[in-house]
Amino acid sequence: MARRLTAAALSLLSLLALTSCTGKDAPEQPQGAADPPRIVVASGQDVTGKNGIRQQLIDAWNAKEGEGGYRARLVELPGSADQQRSQLLGALQSGGAEYDVVNLDVTWIPEFAAAGLIRPLSGAAVKSPDDIIPAVDRTSFWDDERYAVPFNSDVGLLYYRKDHLRDAGTSRPGLGRGVTWDDLRELIDAVNDAKQPENYEEGWTTQLAAYEGRTVNAIEAFASAVPDFALTDEDGRYTADEEQLTAGVTELRERTQSPPYMLDEASGSREAESLSAFAEGRTTFLRHWPYVYPALYETLGEELGVTRLPGKAVLGGQNLAVTSNTSEQRAAKAAELIAFLTDPDSERCLLRAGFAATRTSAYRHPGGTPECRHASAYSTGASASPTGESAEVKAPDQLADGISYSRDILLPALSEAVQRPRTPLYGAVTQTLITQLGALYGPRPPGDAEVAKNLDEALSKVLPD
Repeated sequence: MARRLTAAALSLLSLLALTSCTGKDAPEQPQGAADPPRIVVASGQDVTGKNGIRQQLIDAWNAKEGEGGYRARLVELPGSADQQRSQLLGALQSGGAEYDVVNLDVTWIPEFAAAGLIRPLSGAAVKSPDDIIPAVDRTSFWDDERYAVPFNSDVGLLYYRKDHLRDAGTSRPGLGRGVTWDDLRELIDAVNDAKQPENYEEGWTTQLAAYEGRTVNAIEAFASAVPDFALTDEDGRYTADEEQLTAGVTELRERTQSPPYMLDEASGSREAESLSAFAEGRTTFLRHWPYVYPALYETLGEELGVTRLPGKAVLGGQNLAVTSNTSEQRAAKAAELIAFLTDPDSERCLLRAGFAATRTSAYRHPGGTPECRHASAYSTGASASPTGESAEVKAPDQLADGISYSRDILLPALSEAVQRPRTPLYGAVTQTLITQLGALYGPRPPGDAEVAKNLDEALSKVLPD
């Protein structure tokens, strides 16, 4: 068993390393008078692997268009999310890359819209907007205009090891619809006090390295500690105060005490490291994103549990937008492409592949996701594996006690998720949070009030008041 877990963990790490460190452009189209018109889509690498779901949806569009129609070409950008943002900003500002459609992180929409790099979208770009989860759809707007359409969403979830809880003699090896942080601490205490599992070190792990993961965990803690917490208003102005930040810092510190609860190395972990620690059995609990569910189930089988994250969870995901550089003729066709890639059937395909779908209709079939017609590899229920091939064992939608993963866990988590600050200055805001909160994980962490005071002063300098 230990050998199988280690091999699977390495596979997961390989996938995530490729996601953050490499990239490949689609083959260049041959030049010539007979070449069909094209639309270039720029995106980060697809976590569902080689010939992943995004490429399959692009292929479905090309097949629908036929020989004489517009051909869509997917270009995958290398590097981390921050590096991809910098590449896109530089390319669109200089006009150096002929991108017609860009797949943007939800936090980038205000920045790209305010800079005039993406254009407002008409109704032709979105089918059945009332079907999109409202909290998810709000990420597509800036200054009361739609600039994008949600493609795939994301939200923090809690994964857990049923075998650890069962061996510790807890009465809750299956956590059903959710737990509180007090429940989580009690369960970790039970595991710590029992005969500990092989490889076990501490109760839970997350992503607190000096990158976006630290910001996500901080916003989740702040929003859980302060009702209706928001760093910025709808216009991007700074609205928090020192008292609110102190409460948030206190909550974040309590969650990330090491020991006795959090794995010590979590303060330097990203997605790959935290995933590996959990798969190897070094922790009982893991905060991570929905796309790892199929791969973790393939590794752990029925010993894997998943439920909603205690407290508030942060909304993630990517939205499709049309660039301002593209011609009017291609822009109209690009809007049609976006409508296709985000239509109800495409969203069902994305859910089957392991992404969080953006449409309510994708979650209407508890016990199994509805049919996906656009992507044949996912039409019979196949889901992503660490290697990007169809998994032999499909992660179940139906959990214990009649609970549906998609309907009862994922959909409510998305619907109630909180957003990170909505501002064109998001890059500066997240860097400020990462830097100031790093003091909590140094050799001599200051008190909560001092951290909050420094954070308030730094954010006041970055954001308009």
